[in-house]
Amino acid sequence: MTASALSLQAVEVSQCISSEPLDLAGLLAKSHHPLAGAVVLFSGDVRDNNLGNHVDYLEYEAKESMAAKMIQEILLEAKERWNLNIAVAQHRIGKVAVGECAVVVITATPHRREAYEANRHIIDRIKHEVPIWKCEYFKDGSKKWGGNCNCHDITGDPNKHLYETSTSGSDLPAPMKEEFTGSITRRV
Repeated sequence: MTASALSLQAVEVSQCISSEPLDLAGLLAKSHHPLAGAVVLFSGDVRDNNLGNHVDYLEYEAKESMAAKMIQEILLEAKERWNLNIAVAQHRIGKVAVGECAVVVITATPHRREAYEANRHIIDRIKHEVPIWKCEYFKDGSKKWGGNCNCHDITGDPNKHLYETSTSGSDLPAPMKEEFTGSITRRV
């Protein structure tokens, strides 16, 4: 195992929740492994709009010890399921500005399919299961509290998440299709 792979173990265990800006370049530099032919990095960044509102910034709160423990469990489950060489996830708390990273997930494994699948699995579980809440502050002075997941704003169903929706949004109610396809276009 390389020195960088050894040093990453501490990141996985102790720094799942951070009040400081996430160091994407530093985490990526430590996420290479001699057995891994694929490294996938997902960065969930704060965008300047949501559902037609202009976002000023987000503020995240978490039940920190529980959130860190749950993220560690998600990472361990993914490492076993996809035989990952590296699995890292960090989520910000506190104020996060537009353009800043709120959450990062990095997976490394011998082949790209497993790295992508595991990465998607990890971020979906973090957003939908871990006790992290966000408050969106809008430029008009209003704000909106919610969970870390706001899929219900698009799907119209608090029990249906975007990752369970077709990529075209064809299975959404008519008023939601335009917002869904617009949000996908903005994210690409």
